[in-house]
Amino acid sequence: MKDLFDPTLVEDIKQRIMRLHPESERQWGNMTLAQTLAHCTSGMQMAMGVINPKRASFPANVIGLLIKPLVFGDDKPMRRNSPSSPELFSADPTQCDLERERAQLIAAIDSFATKGATCCSHHPHPFFGPLKPQQWAILMYKHVDHHLRQFGV
Repeated sequence: MKDLFDPTLVEDIKQRIMRLHPESERQWGNMTLAQTLAHCTSGMQMAMGVINPKRASFPANVIGLLIKPLVFGDDKPMRRNSPSSPELFSADPTQCDLERERAQLIAAIDSFATKGATCCSHHPHPFFGPLKPQQWAILMYKHVDHHLRQFGV
């Protein structure tokens, strides 16, 4: 399984982030590139317990538990327009700067990868419920990969 505890994959993800540029075209969704990078940073902060979104309500929380084994069972990428927690969309597009958001995301990834399992949140994921550190690492890889693919890298 691909995860952000693997130094080779961390380096690959960071190289892909560096290939993004202001003209990178969005393939789906409606966030700007800078907003998307800020959203990915928020996801990393959630994985590290800096942000603790509230649990999704019924029936989403039950669906999350049911599909959890599928999401963590293979390396299949996340689907386009997958749902996400509202707390991870706080970035105001007028306040987002591409280079600053890029640097913050890379710093968050480095922090997560360096600290490893000890930095992972014990707070339940809003959709999937409780996650083990390895599951956080898999989910963070899939999440960042999903948004890099959204912008063609």
